[in-house]
Amino acid sequence: MIGDVATDVVARHRARLAHGTDTAAEVRTLPGGAGANAACWAAYAGCADVRLLGRVGGESTEWHTARLREAGVRPLLVSDPDVQTATIVALVDAHAERTFLTDSGAALRISPADWSPDLLDGVARLHLSGYLFFADPSRELAAAAIVDARSRGVPVSVDPASAGFIAALGAEQFLQAASGADVLLPNADEARVLTGVADTADAAAVLSRRIPLTVVTLGAEGALLAESGKVTGRVPPVPAQAVDSTGAGDAFSGAFLAALLAGADPAVAAHEGCRAGAVAVTLDGGRPPVG
Repeated sequence: MIGDVATDVVARHRARLAHGTDTAAEVRTLPGGAGANAACWAAYAGCADVRLLGRVGGESTEWHTARLREAGVRPLLVSDPDVQTATIVALVDAHAERTFLTDSGAALRISPADWSPDLLDGVARLHLSGYLFFADPSRELAAAAIVDARSRGVPVSVDPASAGFIAALGAEQFLQAASGADVLLPNADEARVLTGVADTADAAAVLSRRIPLTVVTLGAEGALLAESGKVTGRVPPVPAQAVDSTGAGDAFSGAFLAALLAGADPAVAAHEGCRAGAVAVTLDGGRPPVG
């Protein structure tokens, strides 16, 4: 996997935010980042030898390396001497919905200089966090990695990552950058922004004409699958008592990809993704339990 590694500051508040004054909250600092979270969930789901290429600030390289190893991920982290690790403030309300304040820091400074085709040696699938597409250097790395993966016959999956950032970049530019992927894993908001289509099922079908297998996560409503222009399946949700929805989509991606690599068909893999997402929302932060 190639993606973002971040330090998450998670603030759970039960009352509405009080503008201009204090709001009581439970605040924790945790390892995060969409790419790193997905890698950890893939390892948690049983995928062997999960590798993660990312860029972090020198102030926390050792800490993030240790946290990834604890989760069963082989970290390939580039330490940036000039910029701190990406930091995300996650505001989680009483309904477990989260709002992010994102400082991309070192994450989007990853570039083709940090990439080598040799990193694909022994790799069965390449997964890219969509955050890579939102800055020129990291987007260039993603493009090079896709080309190298396709030349080796390695399939590629992409998680679009952020509806807000896609809107700022432009949907067509994002989809062009993701060209060459065989699997797209958006949530419903991302699918709608990428297509301009209001109906989620229709949006999934449209996307699957560009990327052959599109799996749209629907939160508490499960997921739907579209292949080559048609919706081909709907996966029911797995019930859970949500505490924090941070990382639920990353959990889905990691478990879905682990199941695909184990030989599951897309519908079964999507069910495994929903199961992981149901576990994720019962936890603080975006990573699976360790130990």
